[in-house]
Amino acid sequence: MTTPSSSEIAENTDNSDVYYDPFDIEIDKDPHPLWRRMRDELPLYHNERYGFYALSRFDDVERALVDWDTYRSGKGSTLEIILADIEMPSGLILMEDPPRHDAHRGLMSRVFTPKRMNALEDKVRAFCAQTLDPLVGSGGFDFIADIGAFMPMRTIGMLLGIPENDQEAIRKRYDDGLRIEEGEEVTASDFGAQNEMFGEYVEWRSQNPSDDLMTELLLAEFVDETGTQRRLTRDEVLTYTMLLAGAGNETTTRLIGWTGKLLAEHPEQRAALVADRSLVPQAIEEILRFEAPSPVQARTMTRAMEHHGQTVPSGSIMLLLNGSGNRDERHFADADTFDIHRKIGHHLSFGYGLHFCLGAALARLEGRVALDEVLKRFPEWDVDWDNAEQAHTPTVRGWDRLPVLIP
Repeated sequence: MTTPSSSEIAENTDNSDVYYDPFDIEIDKDPHPLWRRMRDELPLYHNERYGFYALSRFDDVERALVDWDTYRSGKGSTLEIILADIEMPSGLILMEDPPRHDAHRGLMSRVFTPKRMNALEDKVRAFCAQTLDPLVGSGGFDFIADIGAFMPMRTIGMLLGIPENDQEAIRKRYDDGLRIEEGEEVTASDFGAQNEMFGEYVEWRSQNPSDDLMTELLLAEFVDETGTQRRLTRDEVLTYTMLLAGAGNETTTRLIGWTGKLLAEHPEQRAALVADRSLVPQAIEEILRFEAPSPVQARTMTRAMEHHGQTVPSGSIMLLLNGSGNRDERHFADADTFDIHRKIGHHLSFGYGLHFCLGAALARLEGRVALDEVLKRFPEWDVDWDNAEQAHTPTVRGWDRLPVLIP
């Protein structure tokens, strides 16, 4: 994508030199200074180049997330998908509105309960041990390749009943699908290609039911938005499976990467965790607040709304910068300070309201267990910055590679 001229920047931001572009790799490397300026100078930001508005303060983002009827997800929940103007497949609840959303989310809630997720702890620990034990004494490991990509993939693959040998290839294809090269656009065929990754498993599982989520999705009956009691169609099962496999892998991988980076940068707080493991859950919440794995949500407005003295027209695209809201000093004292002892209340990394992340309990479990298992074996580490590589997508923030050196 081309860089806007200085005149475009001035025009797009009402004569301010603040310019925010979610597709800009340089901005994505560390958007927090820019987001801070947006919160202070342009709490309602307008980008004419891509035709979106953006809210960056905690209270504004939270209110918009709750007001689903004004800020709709049905045309997409990411900017690139809204701009592509494609029809969303049925079952992709992140990009659905009531009543369809309620019917599909209700079904998902039955098979993806917090109680069921928390019962996985022993297996998640076993997956961590499987990859970490051979690395003891090796002098280092990679927070992404050795645990961040491996353990979440194994966990969601086990839940769905996907053979272990195929899980890595599926994870890589999904991860590649999130990346948008310069000038590339999302198309409806991209969703079809993602769905068909799981086609053979759905067909096989329909003939060979088992005790897994894919079988439950195939057999579950529910009342859809028309009031009809039915089972999911094959395409809906494929979409659900894609959603679970992707969401179950990608954002948790990013959370684990940020865990490695932030605790390397704050060794005194890492030492406190080594001394007192009861602090681990609170540390995971602070990591989620400080570096949201999915920091930008998109909505389409169904009515005109006033924000900070300006009217945003009906039909506008609104970006909700939950990653910025998490650093809003109006809500969190010393918000740019990483502090595992912080009393948070709640952050916005899992969204809020109607679209609150169904996988939040699993992500928290995996993040907590991964950190605990790493600390058992490696109480100290330093990031090997020469070989670290940040991932860049418009949807998630994190690391492709985060190798660390063990003293």
